[in-house]
Amino acid sequence: MKINLLRLAQRPVPIRLGYFVAALLLLWLPVALPIYLLVSDSNLVSILTMVVLYVEFIFLLQLWGKNVYQQPQILKQYGLEITQINAVDLLSGLATGIISIILVFGLQSLFGWLVWQQPQVFLLKIIVEGLIVSLGVGFAEELLFRGWLLDELERDYSLAVALWINAVAFAVLHFIKPLEAILETLPQFPALVLLGLTQVWAKRWRRGRLGLPIGLHGGLVWGYYIINVGGLIEYSGQVPDWITGVNQNPLQGVMGIVFMGILALWMWWRANTKSQTDTNLR
Repeated sequence: MKINLLRLAQRPVPIRLGYFVAALLLLWLPVALPIYLLVSDSNLVSILTMVVLYVEFIFLLQLWGKNVYQQPQILKQYGLEITQINAVDLLSGLATGIISIILVFGLQSLFGWLVWQQPQVFLLKIIVEGLIVSLGVGFAEELLFRGWLLDELERDYSLAVALWINAVAFAVLHFIKPLEAILETLPQFPALVLLGLTQVWAKRWRRGRLGLPIGLHGGLVWGYYIINVGGLIEYSGQVPDWITGVNQNPLQGVMGIVFMGILALWMWWRANTKSQTDTNLR
C-alpha cells in the first residue's frame, strides 16, 4: 500500500485530486448519511455535515502528507502554522478586509447611492457573531484553496498556470448549487476570480504563509456580514443594481468588480516586489 501511495505522488495532479476527493467521500458518507436520515432540521443537518466533512478533510490532509509525500507536517507546507508573524498577518488581513468593505459602501454613500440606517438588532452581537463566522469561512476556504489545492497545482504546473487554475476553480466551486441560484448569482463570477487571484498573490507576498489570506478573506466576509445582517444600509435606487450590486451584494456589481480589481493589483504588486527583492538578495 505504501508503495502505491508513493507512486501516487508521481501521478498527474488531476489523478491525485481525484484519489483525494474519493478518499474524503468514503470517510464522510458513512457519517453524513445517518445525519441526513435522523436529523429533521435542515439547517442543523447542513452545519453538522459540513463540520464533519472539514474535520475529516484536515485529518486526511495529514495522512496524505505523511504517506504520499513523506511530509508529516504538511500543514506547515501549506502555510498553516501558529507563529507570531502569521498572527500579525491574520490581524493585518482582517483590518484590510473590513476597511475595504467600509470604503466600498462609504463611496456609494458619498455618491448618494445608499443611505446608512440605524441597526434594528443588537449590533455588538452581530459584530461578534460575524467575526466567528468570517474566521471560520476564511480558515476553511483558504486551507482548501490556497493551502491544499494550490500546493497540488504548483507541484505539476508553473506558478502562473497554478495561479489561474486555482482562481477559476475557486470561483467555479462557489456555484455548486441549484441552476436557479447559479443564474441568480452568476454576475459575481468575475469578482470571485479576482478574489482568488488576490488570495494567491497575498500568500506569495507573505512567503507562503496563510495568515494574510485567511485574515483578508475573513475581513471581507466580516464587513459584509455586519452591514448586511445588521441592516445598516438602504439603497436609494439612483443607479441600477448592476452598478451597486445585484441582490445588494457588491460582488455582483461594477463597484465590487472595480474594488476587487484594485485589491488584486495591490496584492500582485506586493507579491512581485517581494519576488524581485528576494532575487536581488541572492
